[in-house]
Formats: sequence, C-alpha cells, structure tokens
Amino acid sequence: MNHKVDIIGASMCFGQPKLGVDFGPDSIRYAGLVEALETQGMNVDDRGNISGQYKVDPVHHSVKEEAGLLNFEEVKDFNIELAEEVDNSVELGRFPLILGGDHSLSIGSIAGISSYYENMGVIWFDAHGDLNDSGSSPSGNIHGMPLAISCGLGHDSLVNLHHPDVKVKHENVVLIGVRDLDAGEREYIKDNNILTFTATDIKEMGIAEVMKRAVGHLKEREVDGLHLSLDVDALDPIETPGTGTPVDGGMTLLESQVAMSVLYDSDMVTSMDLVEVNPLLDNKNMTAEKAVETASFLFGRKQL
Repeated sequence: MNHKVDIIGASMCFGQPKLGVDFGPDSIRYAGLVEALETQGMNVDDRGNISGQYKVDPVHHSVKEEAGLLNFEEVKDFNIELAEEVDNSVELGRFPLILGGDHSLSIGSIAGISSYYENMGVIWFDAHGDLNDSGSSPSGNIHGMPLAISCGLGHDSLVNLHHPDVKVKHENVVLIGVRDLDAGEREYIKDNNILTFTATDIKEMGIAEVMKRAVGHLKEREVDGLHLSLDVDALDPIETPGTGTPVDGGMTLLESQVAMSVLYDSDMVTSMDLVEVNPLLDNKNMTAEKAVETASFLFGRKQL
C-alpha cells in the first residue's frame, strides 16, 4: 500500500438530479477521514475540492442537454479538471483518494489514473452497475454511466476524456454488491462477460470468499494497477441512509470492512473513489462516518 495519500474532493452533483451530494467531500472530512488515515500511518495531503467554477442552479439543475444527458457540459468540464488533478497525484507517486460527489466523477478519476497503467483493473462496489449509455438509461443521469464510459461505451467526448480511447478492459472489471440493474446493463454484463458478484452472492458465499475470487481474477489478469470505486449505496440503507439512490439488501458495515481488509492484504489497490455521500439526505452525518469507518480498513485498520 502506498502510504502517501492525496485527498481530492470532487464536489460533483451534476450527474444526477438531487442537490446536496456536492457537500459529500466535506462531510467525509468532518467525519474524521484525515485522522483515521494518519492513525494508520498514512502521509496525507488534503488538496481541497474541485468545485469553485461549477455553480449549482437549483432551478435549472436537471437540464437534459447533449443526447438527452443530464447537465452534459458541466459533467464533462468537471471531469476534465478532475482527471488533470488525479493525473498529477499519480505522477507524484501518491495514492489519489477521490471524495464525491456523485459517481459520474469516476469518468475523470479513472481517465486520470489510467494514463499510468497499461492493464488497469477496476473493482466497482455499488448497488448499481453504472453501465448505461444514453440509449439504455431510463433517466439520462450520467452517474449511472461512468463505468460504461470508462469501458468505451458512451458519448465520444466522455469516452476520450483526458486521453483517447478505452480506459479499462471489460475483463479487468469486477462488480461487487449489485442488486439494482437496468435491463440494458444486464445484457451488457452478459455480452462482455464482466465478473459480477451480486448482493445475493455475498449472502450465499460470504464477503471474504467473494473478495478472494475478485482478487484472484484480477491477479490472473496481471493488472498493473487497481482502482477501487466505492459507492456508499453498496452498503444497506440502514448503514448509509444519506445517499441518492438507496437499495435495500446491501452489505453490512462489517462486511464492507472485511472486504476492505482483503484488499489491503492483497496490496493491489493504487487509487480509490469514495462517492455518493449526500449529507442533506443523511441522519447526523451517519453515512459519512460509515464511509470513513469502511475506508480506514483499506488503509490497514484492524479490529485487533
């Protein structure tokens, strides 16, 4: 594990219609993220938030633009800036920890990171697949599309953002915790043979076995970098109520911590997104606190 961690706040809310998720990075900070990482021996540099030039207009926040996509220009421009910031972090030999913000920010984070890896892997912890495009999406919300875009499916200017072409191969992707897939996403997963562990798989097999198989698959693929993208809705809403698209039947806090411990022990993870914390929907910052408690296990926290 790289002990030099850059915290990059991505105050993105344009990929979906609900206000408040742009406050997610600061709510995670207030929940004690820096202290938790420093306790684990990390050298932490908080680089602040990307947000200044992106002003939220509550009246016109949900405007469909290019190809029926919500807030297309804002999402694109924000991700261009985020990709550059993340690229700089990796170039300096640090571990970029990107705080969201909605999940459309992963377009930029993965684009910036993938410049440095020829065979990057991605673990996608999420209740959703985020594998839609403008044709399959029932909403036009880009936060349901970032993984597809990173795999090469979507609007050209998003697919080719920061550097041209596909950022991650389908066979280098593992979905974990999914339990709410659109019809087009199910078809896409099957057509491209993406390794997927549903919430039911976790309950039947146990999270430790799921993670063992996920890590084993990526080792067989000989990935040279591993990006973890963790949406807090992968956990059950009882644990993380402050998120925009909660789905019942998710992981417990303990299961998420076990999963992070397996990844820590693998020494494979080179970057991370921690996304979709919305304090306006939360209960006393509970979701941000659970996000910190989960992430700290990725950086070496143990129960004993």
